[in-house]
Amino acid sequence: MRSAASLTAIAATLLLAACGGANAAVNPKVSGPSDAAQRGPAGDYPMVLGEPFVVDGVTYTPADTLNYDSVGYAHVAGGDGISGAHRTLPLPSYVEVTSLETGRTILVRLTQRGPMTGGDLVSLSAGAWAQLGAPAGVRVPVRVRRVNPPEAERALLRSGASAPARMDTPTGLLSALRRKLGIAAVASQPAPETLPAAKTLPAAPVEKSPVKAAPLPPKPPPKVPTPKVSSEAKAAPVPVENPAEKAPVKVAPTPAKGLFVQVGAYSDKARAEAAAKAVGGVASPAGKLWRVRVGPHKDRGQADAALAKVRAAGYADARVVTAP
Repeated sequence: MRSAASLTAIAATLLLAACGGANAAVNPKVSGPSDAAQRGPAGDYPMVLGEPFVVDGVTYTPADTLNYDSVGYAHVAGGDGISGAHRTLPLPSYVEVTSLETGRTILVRLTQRGPMTGGDLVSLSAGAWAQLGAPAGVRVPVRVRRVNPPEAERALLRSGASAPARMDTPTGLLSALRRKLGIAAVASQPAPETLPAAKTLPAAPVEKSPVKAAPLPPKPPPKVPTPKVSSEAKAAPVPVENPAEKAPVKVAPTPAKGLFVQVGAYSDKARAEAAAKAVGGVASPAGKLWRVRVGPHKDRGQADAALAKVRAAGYADARVVTAP
């Protein structure tokens, strides 16, 4: 019969072996983190701020500003996927970038510090520049607003793909943002570079024409006598319009009333129809825009359930409205 000391030694040996196996399975020096973990939500943490730095004589101090919302200019620079560079916001963080020329808004993941020259507010990767629809070789006026997108959209940007485009910014808000930036009309500016001076063409020689005598004034036409009108002639009676005989005015049908989920308003009909198809809604004209709605719903509970489905489809700015 084995002694108690022998049994204790055997148990301790088995316990150490088990602990060693478990540690080997999770030890990062042995196996390392998986690719899935690097692409997951942990890829957004920790957020980095860094020390203050100077660009062209101006000191910038990074800060975790939750309600950041500013206007300025953007240009295309380096970077992968749909990414950008900013001077003060945490890295990484997510912003909506709106072109003040077109109202188009996209979601961008900030991954770098910059721009490191000039006074532009943000620089964008080639992929983000293309999604914004900005032309090449120019600086575009933009609005940059920090947001907290859902994890599904974060995952798309972390993988290098693009998130669904946001609702176009209305014309009235665009005008207010342009005034805030100090521009009355929209006009792209050339990218920062030295432009060649325009060449001045020599003036063409002016040919001297011979002096001609002034022509004689034409003779006035002969006067034609005005025919006399008899005092007995009477003006023809003017027919009076009878309001009762006018055709009845057709009244447009009243739109359906109730609760709707408004997905967004688009300046482009094709984009509005695509959004309507994606969520099972209807695209209808609303002034110069195309409005996409889902409904009507009979009560608030049904409308909230439809709103959750629309937002899950990638339309984070959708909301419940009462029509008409």
